[in-house]
Amino acid sequence: MIEFFFDCSSPWTYLAFHNIQPLAKEFGEEISWRPILVGGIFNSINPSVYASRKHPVQAKLAYEKKDLADYARSAGLAIKMRPTVFPVNSVKAMRGCILLGLESPKDMVAFARAAFEIYWGEDQDISQDAVLTEVCKRVGVDAAKFVAGIGQQAIKDQLKANTDEVMARGGFGSPTIFIDNTDMYFGNDRLPLVREALARRKASAA
Repeated sequence: MIEFFFDCSSPWTYLAFHNIQPLAKEFGEEISWRPILVGGIFNSINPSVYASRKHPVQAKLAYEKKDLADYARSAGLAIKMRPTVFPVNSVKAMRGCILLGLESPKDMVAFARAAFEIYWGEDQDISQDAVLTEVCKRVGVDAAKFVAGIGQQAIKDQLKANTDEVMARGGFGSPTIFIDNTDMYFGNDRLPLVREALARRKASAA
């Protein structure tokens, strides 16, 4: 089992979300999708992210923009860095992923994919109800039920629980990937290492 802890507000997670799916399929592995709130992680254990945004290194920012564009081109994805609203408050979108995942992981994946694309590809603010309504429309989700559902305390609690869990297990951002519960990888650029780990496990089981 591959566990994928993710927040739609992260550009690298957008890439990894797309890239890990064919990788998992190649090895016949299921993905356990675990929505989190990455801002909660930054607030709790990784405030250096905020410090770097407040005092950016311009050369590093310029390279990050190129790096993201290169990775997006390789994956066949549209991406704008930075979006007009950045960072974005993704709490409603991530609660939505929790809500939909309770009934259908496929619906959650479809919703998350659309949320990633509308924010990173189309530069629309996923903190806004009108944008989330559009995401729901694109994936065939009842928007009224969605809005009511994400307000449930149980949904809020589960998002917090997922966020607390990934931190307790050593995570410090999004995406955080686990293989066999304890083997942790962070970021889209670690997917070649994930591939190697899956290949090793497949070989040892043969």
